[in-house]
Amino acid sequence: MLELYFWPMACSLASRIALMEAGIDARYHMVHLWTKKVLEDDGDFRAVAPKGAVPVLVLENGERLTESAAVLQYIADLKPELGLAPAPGHPDRYRLQEWLSFIGTELHKGFLFPTFWYKDEAAKASARGRIEQSVAFAAAHLANREFLVGDRFTVADGYLAWALLLLRHAGVDLAQWPDLAGYLARMQVRPQVEAAIGIETQLWKTVTA
Repeated sequence: MLELYFWPMACSLASRIALMEAGIDARYHMVHLWTKKVLEDDGDFRAVAPKGAVPVLVLENGERLTESAAVLQYIADLKPELGLAPAPGHPDRYRLQEWLSFIGTELHKGFLFPTFWYKDEAAKASARGRIEQSVAFAAAHLANREFLVGDRFTVADGYLAWALLLLRHAGVDLAQWPDLAGYLARMQVRPQVEAAIGIETQLWKTVTA
């Protein structure tokens, strides 16, 4: 069975969404990102993942895979018939990688990471100064599209849905981009996306109570 190390509402939520959309059972291990402890046994998370970051996907053979873009594509490829990622060699495969990279660098690391983690106000201000251009780019792409890539839900949509949820908590009002707000609303009513968010929202309330 696959195992996923996660922190509630962190970027690992996209991996949970992918697993649930694929109908893949997994064992989930909650990690405290500040203390680097695995909460179920107080184990050292850095012994599992020297980077100290989620997601970490433990494969059936015991190998460990990190970084959202890689983890999401791996999960999608376990169930190729579901189309959670375009097939290798298909032109849309590179569009998927393009969006995973954009979300990871421009939205996740470029804005969300400094906003929630940095103490330096100048760094936060710099991130805020760039975010509207990135969000506007995503909104323009989705103006006449239901999904990011092709005509069906892919793991990139799960990753973007997570990022947009946190953008709202970071003070970015999606209402100024109606196409993007509508996109997030569509993603949130997908049964597995809604369920994954619900699980992690409750876990977040538990660990921050």
